[in-house]
This record gives sequence, C-alpha cells and structure tokens, in this order.
Amino acid sequence: MQSIIVPTSQYREIFLNQHPLMDVRAPIEFSRGAFSNATNLPLMLDSERESVGTCYKQSGQQAAIELGHSLVNGPIKQQRIDAWASYVKANPNAYLYCFRGGLRSQLTQQWLKEAGIAVPYIQGGYKAMRQYLIGVIETAPSLQPLLSLSGMTGCGKTDFLLQRKEAVDLEGIANHRGSSFGKNIDPQPTQINFENQLAIALLHHQASDAACLLLEDESFLIGRSALPQTFYTAMQTADVLVLEEADDIRLQRLLNEYVHKMHRGFCERLGTEAGFTAFSQYLLQSLVSIRKRLGGKQHQELQDMMQQALTQQLHQNDTSLHLAWIAVLLHKYYDPMYEYQLQKKSERILFKGSHQAMHEWLDNYRLSQ
Repeated sequence: MQSIIVPTSQYREIFLNQHPLMDVRAPIEFSRGAFSNATNLPLMLDSERESVGTCYKQSGQQAAIELGHSLVNGPIKQQRIDAWASYVKANPNAYLYCFRGGLRSQLTQQWLKEAGIAVPYIQGGYKAMRQYLIGVIETAPSLQPLLSLSGMTGCGKTDFLLQRKEAVDLEGIANHRGSSFGKNIDPQPTQINFENQLAIALLHHQASDAACLLLEDESFLIGRSALPQTFYTAMQTADVLVLEEADDIRLQRLLNEYVHKMHRGFCERLGTEAGFTAFSQYLLQSLVSIRKRLGGKQHQELQDMMQQALTQQLHQNDTSLHLAWIAVLLHKYYDPMYEYQLQKKSERILFKGSHQAMHEWLDNYRLSQ
C-alpha cells in the first residue's frame, strides 16, 4: 500500500492552523499528554494495548501484531473504523497519528483505505511533534526581545497582558492565577499539556508582528505547572516593566477575583448551598497553604476575619468584610514579598507606570524596533 505521509516540515502549520488531528493512541496515552486540536479515537483500548505490549516483550513483534488483530477484530474492528469514518466525515482534511508514526498509524490508514477513505498519517507521530514543541519553547527567548511584566498583587497584570499582542499569558495557559489564592475551579492541565499549549501559544506569537515577547514575571511554578527550565532561566535575565496601581483599585480587583468570581463559579457548578460551602473551603484552604510563611498568630487573625466575612456574606449577601482580610494579606504578606523580589531586579527595570502609561511605553517601544 502506498502510504500518504505528512512530513515533519508541516508541524508548524499543523499547530498554527489548528489542523484537525485524529489521535489513535490508547486513552491512557492521550490523558498523559495531547494536543488541543486532537481527538482521541484509539486503535486499541488500554487493556488491549497492555496485552499486546506484554506479548511483544515475551514473544516478539509478529506475535504481538497477530494478538492485536485478534483483539481488534469483527464487530470491534468495525466500531473503530466507523468512529474514524465519522470523524473524517466531519473533518475531511484530518490527519492521523500514533505515538511514533509506526504500526498503529499504518494499520489505521490501511483499514480506512479499505473502507474507501484516504487519511494521511503524520511522520514521527506524537513523539516527534512533542519534541518539535519542546524545541519551540527552548528557542523562543532568543528570537526576539523578552520583557517581564511585574507589579504588586492585584495591580491587574493579567488584564493588561490580555490587551497586548506582544503578550503570552502564562497563567491562562496554566489555568492558575499564580498566587496562593490563584487556584481556579477547573483543574490545571497536565505538565505535558501545559508545555504543549505554551509552545503553540509561542508559535502563534512568532507568527504575529509583535516587537517583543511580553510575559508576566512568574515563579518557576504556576500552581503545579512548572515552566520549562531553559525558558524560566531566560525569564530571569529579561528586562522588567513594573505595572503600578492604586491600593483601592487593587483591593477591589482582588475582591472580585478571590470572592465574587470564585463564589459565582462554585455556585454555577454545584448549586447555591454546596457552592458556598466549596467556596468557603477554597478560601480557608488557600490561607492554610501559606500558614507557615504567615506565622501562627497572623494566620489565626486572617482566618477569624475570613470567617466573619463569610458569615456576613452567607446571611446578608454582603461581601464588604472580605476587604479587611484581603487588605491585611496584601500589606503584610504579598507586598513585602514583592518589594523584596523587585529589589533584586532593580538593575533590570526599564519602566514603571500605570496601565495607560505602560500601554503608551509599549506602543513607543514597538515603533522603535
């Protein structure tokens, strides 16, 4: 059979164009790491793949292939082909791939051809595409100027970044706001998926006419998502922009982020009563996570203030008391920590200013490049 193969030279276009992909790996492989433009339609389920793998180790490739054919046969084989055919009908330009672009890709392609459907498979499979994306991350900091956006907690760095085409939103990709209270309702991606999504975002950035790569000044860990080491190292030497904001605006922004948005999200998912309980647990557990750094006395004070605010919110639908513990958290915990970290970067600071001033500075920076 003449195979139709998508060469490695097409990887960039596949990701930039969100080309529809049919991933024929087993579900467990897909859950560990995948691409956002891929749909998992496996040739073999997890148990079938495990049996074939054991046979391969014990009896060799030919015996494993024969076992695979016996496991995926008759009605089961037809179900798999029907699922692929349905996907291809909905996505006529789809490509398929397995882990290495080997037997599973070739067999899937052959069965589809026998059903009268031609689908190219991707050379190198998932493994080679994953390595390509890792390379994108490693080389990105060297392709254009890298700027790091810093600013006190609550100054609106994410809001600012979302308005700039120079920016890649690391916290958005990690689905975490980067602080002890930054956990979102939906889970974070797996580490592999975080890296895959970061690389694809960088590809899109590189395809734009942005004059620089603007990133939020992040820790190595964003929640549980770890920045790739070479990428993080480059961020540590980048020039710094400091976003400034008035205290009262910072407090209102955090009230909206920590309280209003999170409470609404929990209630939409779980209902009013269970949602409020889950929301309360989220706040209290977030505080517990920084107990050692706060100290026992400070933690207890903040916990008492938080409990009072939650009680008032529950019985009076009034969230104003939350501003009290947020203010203490800002001024006694986040702000001193930020000032200490910023002092170590003082020689790299290019500009400090408000949202409007920062927009103007970046617009001028773009024109100067």
